Amino acid sequence: MELRVTDLTCARGGLPLIEGLSFALGRGEALVLRGPNGSGKTTLLRTLAGLQPALAGEISCPPEQMAYAAHADGLKSTLTVRENLAFWAAIHGLREVRPALEAMNLQDLADRQAQHLSAGQKRRLGLARLMVTGRWLWVLDEPTVSLDAASVALFASVVRAHLATGGAALLATHIDLGLPEARLLDLSPYKAAIPADLGFGGFDGDNGGAVL
Repeated sequence: MELRVTDLTCARGGLPLIEGLSFALGRGEALVLRGPNGSGKTTLLRTLAGLQPALAGEISCPPEQMAYAAHADGLKSTLTVRENLAFWAAIHGLREVRPALEAMNLQDLADRQAQHLSAGQKRRLGLARLMVTGRWLWVLDEPTVSLDAASVALFASVVRAHLATGGAALLATHIDLGLPEARLLDLSPYKAAIPADLGFGGFDGDNGGAVL
């Protein structure tokens, strides 16, 4: 399996942000997106995940093979931590949630409702859901938001384990996750030209997202 992007053009609000982008990502590989605000990182990830259409180009990997996680954790507030994981595991045809609880240090919170978690705990639960999707490609938009240093280290270990078992990760993050094998992709050279009569440059952002 491989994600191969060929001559991709992405837009937000009808305006192209990225054009002419090509890259490949295979199993066991990590790719970290770089670029200033407005360079199109979120727009690219949402396009790859099938949340918005590309203007041009080809994406070889269908969204059904990806687990997408963005700023919204997508939790069901009245369900417990364990129940949230079990819900998503069932959707993806899996049953075992204990490894995900352990990996993100959620064992002691397993019976607490999501609505009673702190922001960092909710983020850890949202990221733990990646592990119960069974999908080989993780598409992650600023996954470490709200995490303290210890939780960032936990998540980095989860990503490394995912890569070691044949998974892949595409991340937009400003945090060094300690993944020496990760390649960097600077989106700045692929910024689309904006018509002069519009009078402004590109923009980017995120209106939320969760694991699909």
